[in-house]
Amino acid sequence: MIRGKSVVARLLLAALPALLCPPVAFVQDQNQLLGQVQLIGKTKTDKTSGVWVDGQYLGYVDELNGNKEILLLPGEHEIEVRQVGYLSQTEKITVEPGQKSTINVDMRKDPKASFPAGATAEVKLDVEPDRAAVFVDGGYAGTVREFRGFKKAMVIAPGKHHVKIALAGYQEFNTDVTLRPKQKMTIKTELSSGSITQAGPAIKSQ
Repeated sequence: MIRGKSVVARLLLAALPALLCPPVAFVQDQNQLLGQVQLIGKTKTDKTSGVWVDGQYLGYVDELNGNKEILLLPGEHEIEVRQVGYLSQTEKITVEPGQKSTINVDMRKDPKASFPAGATAEVKLDVEPDRAAVFVDGGYAGTVREFRGFKKAMVIAPGKHHVKIALAGYQEFNTDVTLRPKQKMTIKTELSSGSITQAGPAIKSQ
């Protein structure tokens, strides 16, 4: 009787890894249910524009490929591409299982866009991850990478401004700055890991 229980226990223990870890084929089948969305940009403006999928910021056009490619569940989705000083490009697509959808990004200048006049200030960013989105006074300004490094900075009108840096999966960074004409400053920080549920309305913009 004791030997019989021992055999059953060994059989259960032997089967446990298979129960806890689904076969590779099953995982592959799950991936085959997803559809891929590829964004293609020709100009620097196109490639550095931010991408929102169903209201969630994912990153910028040029990085969303390879191991960061966009994989979505089948069905209808809304893709929005934004760049400061340009009209937003919005595409509604239907994703099919295992199929690739391609969107050509073509950013057009916004004739109503206004830029600081007269003496301005410059704000450089030294932030990780550099794919995070940057918002100034609630408006999308670009990604950290655009304002990081040699001869790269945000050109902002003097005065008080609110700067927000955010990325899904990280805690937002918020700061207020008061800039003088011709002033140059650097904002340096590293975003702390966090839940996607902590993303604010600027990241989950509809």
